[in-house]
Amino acid sequence: MSDVRQQIEEQLRTIEKEEHVRILYACESGSRAWGFPSRDSDYDVRFIYVRPVEWYLSIFEKRDVIERPISDMLDINGWDLRKALNLFRKSNPPLLEWLQSPIVYRENYSIAERIRDISPLTFSPKSCTYHYLHMAKGNYREYLQGDQVKIKKYFYVLRPILACEWIEKHGTMPPIEFDRLVDDLVPKGSELRAVIDRLVERKRAGDEMDYEPRIHPINEFLEGKMAYYERAAAGMQSADGGQVEQLDDLFRSALKEVWE
Repeated sequence: MSDVRQQIEEQLRTIEKEEHVRILYACESGSRAWGFPSRDSDYDVRFIYVRPVEWYLSIFEKRDVIERPISDMLDINGWDLRKALNLFRKSNPPLLEWLQSPIVYRENYSIAERIRDISPLTFSPKSCTYHYLHMAKGNYREYLQGDQVKIKKYFYVLRPILACEWIEKHGTMPPIEFDRLVDDLVPKGSELRAVIDRLVERKRAGDEMDYEPRIHPINEFLEGKMAYYERAAAGMQSADGGQVEQLDDLFRSALKEVWE
């Protein structure tokens, strides 16, 4: 991991130099952050960056993402801070997940922590539940129907459905780590818990986990929960979309902190 971490740091420095930006925050966002990488899992690096003040003083819309081609196990891309703050105002789940990733590659400035501090003010249970429900339904439809299913894809439906449960139970952004979701929401000693724990063990051990017979207890659980949250999400609370002045202040202070 230390060698890969050095490669990631090298890539981040190269991006800063080539793009004339400063990277405010960088983290892991994929299965490694969830806690169950495969042996051949990519490193999914996501970052937030800021450009010089003059770049923002323009009448033209400009590209606000930086993407690098996937190579050598690295998948690296990032969002401009202004884009990130606009998505944050809308309670964007991927961004909120980045900010609580257990694997942080860089956090040299105060902006990420300041965004975390106000995240309860912008969090929308309704929009986040719809996000995770949409993810679960799409992956279920694509991978988990039929007698033989792509077994490792259970994680890509279980995790968003458990995220929906967390939101309903706690009213907060769910943790990114799969183990924390399972420990909080799936009773120990239950049949469902036993089959999930076995899947996690197999994935961490590097089992191939390709097409196998469907696991009926998990399918029944997922189908029931998807139907339930299809109904329940509509009645959940929305964010008010405010805090515009506060986010403007955050943006301006970040520019000062970085460039002055």
